[in-house]
Parts: sequence; C-alpha cells; structure tokens
Amino acid sequence: MSVEFAVSAVRTTIKAGTPLLMGTLGEIYTERSGVLNLGVEGMMIMGAITAFSVTANTNDPWLGVVLAAMVGGVFSLIHAFTSITLRANQIVSGLALTMLGLGLSGLLGKPYVGMTIKRIKETQLPFIGDIPVLGPMLFRHDPLVYISMALVPFMWFILFKTKAGINIRSVGENPAAADSLGVNVFMTRYICVFVGGVLSGLAGAYLSVVYTPAWIEGMTAGRGWIVIALTIFSMWSPTRALMGAYLFGGVSAIQFNLQPLGVSVNILNMLPYIATVVALLVGTRETVRKRIGAPSALGLPYSREEK
Repeated sequence: MSVEFAVSAVRTTIKAGTPLLMGTLGEIYTERSGVLNLGVEGMMIMGAITAFSVTANTNDPWLGVVLAAMVGGVFSLIHAFTSITLRANQIVSGLALTMLGLGLSGLLGKPYVGMTIKRIKETQLPFIGDIPVLGPMLFRHDPLVYISMALVPFMWFILFKTKAGINIRSVGENPAAADSLGVNVFMTRYICVFVGGVLSGLAGAYLSVVYTPAWIEGMTAGRGWIVIALTIFSMWSPTRALMGAYLFGGVSAIQFNLQPLGVSVNILNMLPYIATVVALLVGTRETVRKRIGAPSALGLPYSREEK
C-alpha cells in the first residue's frame, strides 16, 4: 500500500466518521439520562437543510452551522416534551420525529435541489500540520473535525469526573433515588436530550456544508440509525464512540477504494448497514451488556407519583 493511498484512506475515514461521532456523542448523553431518542435521523436531516439553506442565502456557512445546531436542539425538545413531560412511548415519539424531519426537510429543500454552496474549508494546524504523513492524515481538516475530536475528552470528563455527570448517570440508572437526593430528574433529562439534538443538528450541518456541499433529499441516508447502533457499540462511552465512529467511517470509505477495482456498487452500499447490524448483534449480547450495560432506566418514563 502506497503512502498516498494510506493518507487518502485515513482522511476519508475521518471525514466520513465525523458526523457519526457528533451524533453518537449526543445520543450517549441522551440515553445516559434514561431517554431513548430514535429521532436522530430526523434531527440530522433538519440540521442539514437548515445549514444548506442558510448558507445558500447568506453565503455564510458558519451561520448555517450555528442555526442548524439550534434547529436540532429545538426539534429534540419536541421529543423531550412528549416523552418526559407527557410520558409518551419514547420509541413512537422518536420514530415520529424522524418521519417529521424527513418529510419537512424534503419539502423545504425542493428549491435547493441541484444548487451548490460555499463550503467550510480545511485548516492546517500550525507546526504539527507540517509533519510528514501524520500532518496530512490528522492535522489538515476542517474546523468541525477538530471540534468533534475535542468534544470526546470534554464530554467524557463531564460524564465520568464531575458532579453533573454523576447526576446524569444516576438519573439514567435510578431516577427515583436521584430524585430523593435532590436531583432534578426532569431538568436533567431535558438538558441531555437538548444536547443530543444540538449535536445531531451539527452532524447534519457537516454533511451539507462540508462533506457534500449540495442538497440531496434524504442525504443523511440512514446515518441516524447508524448513530443509534454506535451508541450501543460504544457502550455509552464517548471514548469508545470515537473508535466506533471512525471504524464505521472506514467501512464507508472502503466503498471509494474498492469501486475502481470492479466491486459491485450495490454490495459496497450495503457495507455500512451490514456493519450496523453486526454492531447491534454484538452490543446487545447479554455477556457484553453485563460488563458495561445500558442505563437501567433507559426508555422508561419517570413519575414522582409512582416512586
């Protein structure tokens, strides 16, 4: 394997894995608080159309990114209200959010089909970007890649080394006990769901203003569901999410490297989803779950009257 090929493969892997990493980090916080949100796909696609449309009209991709994060957060509050306040079925609420996002983005995106926009350019980090081989691989990417990488240790530290993280994990494990100790269960869950929505919106924005700076209806292409699988695969840990996201990104990148060799496009398109199914099968094995395990209260609505 040539050095140029290796550099290209790693760069493509990081780019393909970045939106998955952002979405997974957000979903980890959401599920750690005990809320299952299957609406990631809907929030991502709304972030994508928001970022693209704002950039197309203002020629400012960073404004598009910021507004995409806000839209993702607002959409997540729909799920938070129905599942936390109204105590509705979280699976049904999440699926409805996905369908709403896909339908609304398709409607709003019709005027932008076939249009191209200004993308966020790559930025070489000073000094380390000049290192041979490693520089082009790791240190010559767009700022959103660096932000996603920086979020991993930051979110890990908050989750496992701070009082706020203890509150989040306790709410996801035993909300009644957390409530009896003075933790605001409802507020904690609302904040975590909102964080998940903001990062899903950012993931969608990355797709439309960096990865593929053009609007394509349904451009998330099931990545929201891969995020759900990655959350399980990572065992609800931000550090494992980094490895998992780049692993899945590498599977997607393989498509571009194998296609010139004559491998069927249909088979290549199946690879990320086959990997998703495998991850779900491995991540839901009882022996694996016992080692780290899902939050005990995941998917269960909480009511003080039923303590």
